[in-house]
Amino acid sequence: MYLNKAFLYGNLTRDPELKALPSGQQLASFGLATNRTYKDKNGQKQEATEFHNIVAFGRSAELIAQYMKKGRPLFVEGRIQTRSWDDKESGKKNYRTEIVVDNFQFGDGGKGGGASPSANFGQAAQGEESQAPHKDADEIKYPDEEINPEDIPF
Repeated sequence: MYLNKAFLYGNLTRDPELKALPSGQQLASFGLATNRTYKDKNGQKQEATEFHNIVAFGRSAELIAQYMKKGRPLFVEGRIQTRSWDDKESGKKNYRTEIVVDNFQFGDGGKGGGASPSANFGQAAQGEESQAPHKDADEIKYPDEEINPEDIPF
């Protein structure tokens, strides 16, 4: 069995570009930057940035294009694919390696804690009316009346 799987968490380097294929299917393409921090042989802290070409199809493409912008964090799960084509002017063969999205999650955007696509989708659908975290969000709400254990159905 062979495996072709990529997991990336980084920031978009450009706004997603949404296109329709001749079949009618939606395609979104964008860049994603990931960072790596390490110490060199002299013990100095170094940072390296990698830039990845990402493509998404269908509903994933639509959601990413609608809610993501340059600089926002995104988690992408997908496969690595290399395309090739001949340049019409020079006749030179060109190659492009991309990550084809199988699954994704919107990043937290610095708001704390991870979030699933459905959680962020719901926030975005509401127009993200409230940017400030709710004070009572982590507080447990107990009912005012007393609960009788005999009323519990199990």
